[in-house]
Amino acid sequence: MMAKHQHHLRDSKVRELSKKLGEKFRGNIREVLGENPEIAELEEGIRVILADGNPVFFKSEEKYIPTLSTANSLSLKRITVDMGAVSHISDGADVMGPGVVEFNDDIKKGEIIGVDDEKNHKIIAIGKSLESGNDLKKDEGKVVKNIHYVGDKFWDLHKKI
Repeated sequence: MMAKHQHHLRDSKVRELSKKLGEKFRGNIREVLGENPEIAELEEGIRVILADGNPVFFKSEEKYIPTLSTANSLSLKRITVDMGAVSHISDGADVMGPGVVEFNDDIKKGEIIGVDDEKNHKIIAIGKSLESGNDLKKDEGKVVKNIHYVGDKFWDLHKKI
C-alpha cells in the first residue's frame, strides 16, 4: 500500500473534519490532528489522515476509523474481552458474545468502539457494534464486527506512507 497522492488540509477542512470526528469520538480531536494534518490517498482508494506524518484515522466504508495508536488516546467507548479471545481477535475474528467480560452500557448498535483485553486494558481492535447495551453480553453470536486489529494491513501504515 503506497500513497498515490498526499496533501495538507486547508484550515476550513480541518475545522470541518474536527467537528465531524468530535461528534463521533470523545477526546481532543484537534490535538490528535496536530498542527498541519495531511490526507493521503492510497493505491486501494483508502484515504488516511496523517498528523505529523503518522496515520491517525483512515476512511473505511465511508466512515473515519481511528488507528489503534490514536484510539488509545481517545475516550472511545469500549468492550473488554477475556484473554482467550485476544488471539482470535488479533487474527481478525469478530468479537463473540461469550468472550465479553465488560462493556460501556451506553454503546449503540452501529457505533465504532474499541476492543480491549481484560489484563492490559489496551485497545487491540477497533470494531463496529452489532448490538446495543446489555445485548453485547450474549451467550452466543457476534456482537462486534472487527474493522482494524493488531497486525492487519493498517497496523504498519506509518511505514508505507
